[in-house]
Formats: sequence, C-alpha cells, structure tokens
Amino acid sequence: MLSERKKAYFRKILSRMLDDLKAKADVPATSLAPLLRDESLDFADQASMESGTDMALHIKEREARLVLKVTDALERLENGTFGICEECGEEISMKRLEARPVTTLCIPVSYTHLRAHETSLHLVCRLLLE
Repeated sequence: MLSERKKAYFRKILSRMLDDLKAKADVPATSLAPLLRDESLDFADQASMESGTDMALHIKEREARLVLKVTDALERLENGTFGICEECGEEISMKRLEARPVTTLCIPVSYTHLRAHETSLHLVCRLLLE
C-alpha cells in the first residue's frame, strides 16, 4: 500500500504528464509534418511528405493512448489500486512505478506476457516461412 507521501508524489508526476500530453494535443498533427500538394514535387518528395504526415498521425495516436493510460493511473491512485498488479494482485515494485507510472502489471507478469507474445510471433513467422 502506498503512503500518502508516495501517492502525492505519483499524483504530481501523472498530473504533469497529463498536462504535457494535453498541451501537445493542441498542436494539429498536420503542423508536425505539413502536407504540401505542390505539383512541382516529384514522387519521391511527395512520398516523403506523406510518410512524415503518417508518422505525425501515428505519434498523435500514441499520445492519445497514453492520455488514457495516465487518466486510468490517476483513477487507480484515487481508488487505492495504483501500484497493484491487475493480474496477480501483488504490489508493483517502486522502481517499476517510478520508471513507468502508468504500468498495471508487475515485472514477473509483464515478462510472462512478453514471452508469450514473442512465442506467438515466432510461431506466426514460422508458419509464414513454411
């Protein structure tokens, strides 16, 4: 269970993250990589610009998902479940929370998920190569 001091510490970190993300959200994705439809550009230049826009949109999508994770973490902080692994119910280490305050899984469970994902990916690759 987190002390009130640690709760205040993480509330401050998460609130700051949320403020930063919301400030970034006010910047339109198109301003990150302008889409210029200039007929004088060759295909390579047009492809490069579209790739830049695609990347900017991908970044915006990741930031939107992170906003949801930060909001969820703040809710868990308020309801007393912050720092508790949602799968095994054990406490998440302080080092892990400090490194990634939005995490919902302890390291052993996270590692198990990662290994399962790698195994699945390996199997898919083997099937595709057969």
